[in-house]
Amino acid sequence: MPEFVYEDLLPTGADQTAYRLLTSEGVRTVEGPGGRQFLEVDPEALRLLTETAMHDIAHYLRPAHLAQLRRIIDDPDASNNDKFVALDLLKNANIAAGGVLPMCQDTGTAIVMGKRGQHVLTEGADESAIARGVFDAYTRLNLRYSQMAPITTWEEKNTGSNLPAQIELYADTAPGHELAYKFLFMAKGGGSANKSFLFQETKAVLNPERMLAFLDEKLRSLGTSACPPYHLAIVIGGTSAEFALKTAKYASAKYLDELPREGTIAGHGFRDTDLEEQVLELTRSFGIGAQFGGKYFCHDVRVIRLPRHGASLPIAIAVSCSADRQALGKITPEGVFIEALENDPARFLPETTDEHLEDDAAADVVRIDLNRPMDEIRAELTRHPVKTRLSLTGPLVVARDIAHAKIKERLDAGEEMPQYLKDHAVYYAGPAKTPEGYASGSFGPTTAGRMDSYVEQFQAAGGSMVMLAKGNRSGQVTSACEAHGGFYLGSIGGPAARLAQDCIKSVEVLEYPELGMEAVWRIEVEDFPAFIVVDDKGNDFFASVTKPMAMSIQKRPGL
Repeated sequence: MPEFVYEDLLPTGADQTAYRLLTSEGVRTVEGPGGRQFLEVDPEALRLLTETAMHDIAHYLRPAHLAQLRRIIDDPDASNNDKFVALDLLKNANIAAGGVLPMCQDTGTAIVMGKRGQHVLTEGADESAIARGVFDAYTRLNLRYSQMAPITTWEEKNTGSNLPAQIELYADTAPGHELAYKFLFMAKGGGSANKSFLFQETKAVLNPERMLAFLDEKLRSLGTSACPPYHLAIVIGGTSAEFALKTAKYASAKYLDELPREGTIAGHGFRDTDLEEQVLELTRSFGIGAQFGGKYFCHDVRVIRLPRHGASLPIAIAVSCSADRQALGKITPEGVFIEALENDPARFLPETTDEHLEDDAAADVVRIDLNRPMDEIRAELTRHPVKTRLSLTGPLVVARDIAHAKIKERLDAGEEMPQYLKDHAVYYAGPAKTPEGYASGSFGPTTAGRMDSYVEQFQAAGGSMVMLAKGNRSGQVTSACEAHGGFYLGSIGGPAARLAQDCIKSVEVLEYPELGMEAVWRIEVEDFPAFIVVDDKGNDFFASVTKPMAMSIQKRPGL
């Protein structure tokens, strides 16, 4: 008979986080039965901590993340496209840190996970106070409302406040944690949330060769629509499918970095740092890079091995994107604390200019005048190969999911394609709120793949001949562009604040104003960066980098 032994499934280790004090009000210690100390926490303390967290993660990043972006620029082996993306993301972080424009237009679903010590006392529903903090942040700041309330199974309506939030509160019974209420705050945009995957595998993949072949295939399929470079998390095993996915989400936020480095018969989770290095090298071999070719598809990798039922092997994959939005918080007898994020990202900016990122072999940036007729714009684009960097100036039409669905209904009813989609390139995007005195709120590209099913019909009707968005697209888009003479241009996913401040000069509603950020807009842009991804000859940049290769990655010397 084995002896009884207990360990947490995820023994997270000591908290090494640097915090800043928000307030010492709203918390106090009181004496209870048997001389035990209790911590009383007012609802206002929970509200304030949540509101502050949602503000901070919309505008600030962790210093370690910013340092990783800087290392791309300093890496002589990084591609020019890697460096260009990294520099743009650093510029974006600098603008967002001003506290006006959020770093990404998709300001995300608010996710709050809390662990409450056994001697923490509160009044009422903690979830309500936390939700109020989310409400206050999203309604007072220049953030976007993305949450859709189902009215019927088929009909839904934007809640207008970004509620509901995902709030999960747990009891923390660990010794020494009795007087602490600890939190993880996240804002998860749709792009990165959509790149969470669960695979139900078998023991057959539990060997190095099969696992790397499996990951080679699955990781390539992540594509770039979630705005790399990624913080990639892989979880092998799990007591349930949902626990594997949740663990992957926590790991992508660096929440599980202090897990043990090896397992025991107790069955706790651990980090496999050797496999992390192998998978990182695997991703660098893809050629996808930081969106447009190179080696920086991922900043880093976390691999968590969990116990499992002998008949099940869940494997979960999740990413945190360039909007790496999370922060820890805590309430203790000393007060209310939030993780100290970086409020001076300018110190990570290099002195190098954009021009220094070009070498003699790199093509010059091609300037595209969007004021010209569509046929002339396409005639210019067809002269250049995929991966060519562009600078766009002139008018764009903005339309995404709901607008596309409405236009399709009109085409299906025998109506004409709207003239604005014939005359102008279409930008898939949905803006955040516009601050006073600004032409636009944060206004980065959305995931192109969600509009793939519309392209053939729209191009056949003379519209959407030049499309602008982020991420890779399906073969049906490549075929449509080849058949109809269209183009898909990739924009850098992530720098929404920089695009709003530096590139977007005016914004007006063209159609469907009742749809809010999903309306059809007309915007004027200047020096808007883009790359040719799919051309009119059937070429797709991503097609060559998404095919798995038969290979294995050896350990680096010294590992």
